[in-house]
Amino acid sequence: MEKKINNKVLYVTMVILSGTLQAAAYTSFTEPAGLYPSGVSGFSRLLSNILLDFFQINIPYSYFYFSINLILAIIVFKYIGKWFTCLSLLQTGIVSLLTLYLKPIIVLDEPILLAVFGGVINGISSGLALEHNASTGGLDFLTIYFSNKYNKSLWSYTFGFNCLMVLIAGVIYGWEVACYSIIFQFCTTQMIKKMHKRYTHQTITIITKKPDEVTSEILSHTRHGITQINCLGAYRKEEEMILYTVVNSFQSNDVVSSALKADPNCFINIQNTVDVHGNYYQKPLD
Repeated sequence: MEKKINNKVLYVTMVILSGTLQAAAYTSFTEPAGLYPSGVSGFSRLLSNILLDFFQINIPYSYFYFSINLILAIIVFKYIGKWFTCLSLLQTGIVSLLTLYLKPIIVLDEPILLAVFGGVINGISSGLALEHNASTGGLDFLTIYFSNKYNKSLWSYTFGFNCLMVLIAGVIYGWEVACYSIIFQFCTTQMIKKMHKRYTHQTITIITKKPDEVTSEILSHTRHGITQINCLGAYRKEEEMILYTVVNSFQSNDVVSSALKADPNCFINIQNTVDVHGNYYQKPLD
């Protein structure tokens, strides 16, 4: 119980940090360079700018950003978990509030540098949220919903949608801004893919003389099945057993630690897995 409470405190802290970083990326990098971020953030900025420039209606970006996120959260609420949705709304709420009142700190004036470093900071913000049972809302809600449904990463499709949105912005506001915005989004997407391991998999092969102890220890920490295969060591001609399992990448360290705890002398090989089919357990979002 105490561990669960500590985890929730950690998650809330990381989500607050995530929201602060995203707001800083927007006010100090995105807005000064006239860039359009990814997803709902970029769409909100585009909509706010169009209303102001063509209809003289001044509705701040933050109002659109939080309202759209709230609508999407209501739609997917029962599919992606209550705690996850609440943390995500906390993140988007912090971003909406800080972008209204946070004063920008201008450290760069070159558009290309603003796009690259802004995209990296924005990606770190998203990665922090996703690694701590939350998201930055918007398309993240939809992407994670479909990722849970099909058990594979869809971040590349998100990037494609964002490129389409930026092209529309390019038609209205110029292609230079559009190109820099695509660079910003590319950097963001790459950081997310590097940090977020929920939908990537690894195959772990363990050779051990203590198969039952190792299997029991691993299963006490994960719900993934393990296949046992009898084998014979070619050098010493000693009978051993191969344990074969596939886990999410973020679980690999726990599995390795469990195996070494049960048998410090076991041999472990870890390989990246392209795809998984069949009865694979995906831990649900809280």
